[in-house]
Amino acid sequence: MGMSVTISAAAETDAEHILKLQYLCYQTEAELYGDYGIEPLTQSLADLRAEIAQGPALVAKLGDEVVASVRARVDDTGTARIAKLIVHPRMQRHGLGGRLLDAIEQRFATDPAAKRFQLFTGHRSESNLRLYRSRGYVPVSREQVGPRLTLVTLEKESSARAYVASA
Repeated sequence: MGMSVTISAAAETDAEHILKLQYLCYQTEAELYGDYGIEPLTQSLADLRAEIAQGPALVAKLGDEVVASVRARVDDTGTARIAKLIVHPRMQRHGLGGRLLDAIEQRFATDPAAKRFQLFTGHRSESNLRLYRSRGYVPVSREQVGPRLTLVTLEKESSARAYVASA
């Protein structure tokens, strides 16, 4: 009988595991864009702990192993900015990224401050773009941040706000 993946709030004790996983997961992005100086690969443990403390941050665990993570926060414009959705390479293509994205959105479902969700990815990151589009995100802007990288920002209304608008 296999173990199932559980999703829960990230604890400070998860920070080192998240950072190691983040480093592993962003290798393919760095290779894709020819840039190993991207922020997820240079982030310090102290900065990651600060992000977790600001919350919410979620982890997906298989037993005791952190196999996926995501972080978010609502800014003063009412935008829930979702960041660093990562899934261990051996766990990819099994729906875990979508489950984690749904879970972080659910954290904001009853928060009246969260009017919309927003995230970004690189223009060549087809699997990321496909996942986000499948969850209702639409591109709202593109910004060239380097000679090889254009960031695509995607957005969607929060479900609580969409419900109010349709009522």
